[in-house]
Amino acid sequence: MTDSALAALIDRVQTARAQRSPLCIRGGGTKDFYGEAPRGEPLDTRALQGISSYEPSELVVTVRAGTPLATLEAALADKGQCLAFEPPRYAEGGTVGGMVAAGLSGPARAASGGVRDYLLGATLLNGRAECLSFGGQVMKNVAGYDVSRLLAGSMGVLGVILEVSLKVLPLPPATLTLRFEREQAEALRQLNAWGREPLPVNASAWWSGMLVLRLAGASAAVQAAAQTLGGERIDAPLADAFWRGLRDQRDEFFEGARRAVESGATLWRLSLPQTAPPLALSGEQLIEWGGAQRWIVTTAPASVLREAATKLRGHAVVFRGDKSAGALAPLAPAQARIQRGIKDAFDPDRVFNPGRLYPDL
Repeated sequence: MTDSALAALIDRVQTARAQRSPLCIRGGGTKDFYGEAPRGEPLDTRALQGISSYEPSELVVTVRAGTPLATLEAALADKGQCLAFEPPRYAEGGTVGGMVAAGLSGPARAASGGVRDYLLGATLLNGRAECLSFGGQVMKNVAGYDVSRLLAGSMGVLGVILEVSLKVLPLPPATLTLRFEREQAEALRQLNAWGREPLPVNASAWWSGMLVLRLAGASAAVQAAAQTLGGERIDAPLADAFWRGLRDQRDEFFEGARRAVESGATLWRLSLPQTAPPLALSGEQLIEWGGAQRWIVTTAPASVLREAATKLRGHAVVFRGDKSAGALAPLAPAQARIQRGIKDAFDPDRVFNPGRLYPDL
């Protein structure tokens, strides 16, 4: 990969390294709120645009990191394909590099996997201004450490993602959304029971006494599952709008959460085992991923949320709001040493996104 856009990035990194001046890697800026506050001079990646190669028959696309996510999804949709992990689009202008760096997934995560599961290869500009390539364009092209997948969720602390190869999937032939009136405890029990059955459950969401389920797959399988499960069938346009709003955090719960955050509350994201029981915490909750992802908007102290998550073998992240106790759950000493070692290998002079994940990264 050699062109003027890349040459300009390399020059900026060399200068920043020489001057010990940190850089803040930035695409569309749609996830500036996530993690710790961005620091450093902006390093814009949006000049790195374009789909380098796309083989629909092979279910693989290679795309430059500054490419708008909307552009990639439109190209895939034209061929009846998609990013199965449904990356959230919190606002217009998000890029493919930001999607990988944030490592976030949408409603289908529990059924389809996350960003990391679809990342086949990547090209990275490290803190020494070197272009490194990892992985490839096939699932089995892995020898030694699978470094490309390490980039998913790294928040740019390892380097500038230049290009990625992603596995894509065909759009499901049929989808259908069902709605059930369930209190939280019963909804969780029901989800766990359905999880043991061969049902084409693609996504789930519970909020305020209502459980919503999305089925996806072959038409016959979807219709048979709907007959078995019962519930109220939701018209496709309304269902699509609901899942889109949930994916992009523009639905009623998240709009309310944003207003609450402006008034002093905090929006927490708890990652827990799917079988975890209801959480006895103050505040409003929304549950996704079959029970594995719990959103809570509350004024409770950070220690209460993190203790509750730890007891259930999970962790708690401040998504929006007061991050004075740290946006991410603190690392154990052994984990912190590993993180520092990886940072030293990729960015020894601490050029990229200082402190975006943890203070000493």
